[in-house]
Amino acid sequence: MRYTTQDVHDKVKKLLYSLTGITLSDNKDIMISNRIDKLKRNCRYSGDIMDLLISIEQGNYVTEFINSFTTNKTHFFREDFHFVDLKDRVLPSFANSGTKINMYCSASSTGEEPYSMAMTILKAIEDLGRNINASIIATDIDTNVLQYAADGIYRYSKSSKEFPEWIKPQKYFKRRVQKNLAGEEVLIKVNDELKKMITFHVMNLNDSSYPFSQNQFDVIFCRNVLIYFSAEDQNKILKKLFKHLKIGGTLYLGHSENPQDLVHYVKRVGQNIFVKEKEIT
Repeated sequence: MRYTTQDVHDKVKKLLYSLTGITLSDNKDIMISNRIDKLKRNCRYSGDIMDLLISIEQGNYVTEFINSFTTNKTHFFREDFHFVDLKDRVLPSFANSGTKINMYCSASSTGEEPYSMAMTILKAIEDLGRNINASIIATDIDTNVLQYAADGIYRYSKSSKEFPEWIKPQKYFKRRVQKNLAGEEVLIKVNDELKKMITFHVMNLNDSSYPFSQNQFDVIFCRNVLIYFSAEDQNKILKKLFKHLKIGGTLYLGHSENPQDLVHYVKRVGQNIFVKEKEIT
């Protein structure tokens, strides 16, 4: 049976939506072509691409497909004003009360975001001179990036501007120099104090429900992931997440995202920073 490149791309989009809820726009054709090559490498597959996609549709190579087509753009302290708000507004009350703070990081990718959350907690402890009992659950649909995050080893450049002035990376990472064909590269490894705060799990934000209890979290980071979903599905995800956020808890969204229908149930306290005021009725 003959088919066109567009037929393949349409099949990929349909499969990706059915498995993850992620919507790919029409301007993603070059990206799709590149990811198809990645998919075939991941599956060690040299046959007909449409046959492979049909096999995925039948339940084979699903993990490899998801890992090939998810986007994992992230870095430490991305949109750092959210971490400043966490440090200066949210965390002091937990240091004062001694109450444990439960935090959730959705779409945690290779781990930079939850580790930034953990560094912010340690910095607040240092500044306030009081302990903060904290735990972070971090999830992603991509098993490869979750393993990368759990390993906690990153390339580092002195010219990097990922870390804000109030964070000293040497306090939170072990540094080592590794020689390779290109010369030397500096690797930094997350220390155990950060790692023990975070639990990584595989989870699909498009699932009908989440494995958390109602009002479990004091803080939810859901940043720069909703943009990959349709407006309708964004709204559904936000409402599901909202059930797990406590009254008075904080929701952080990405710079191009908005709270959709939740706008009636939250108070905006900063740039894409929202405090839950009441439950959805």
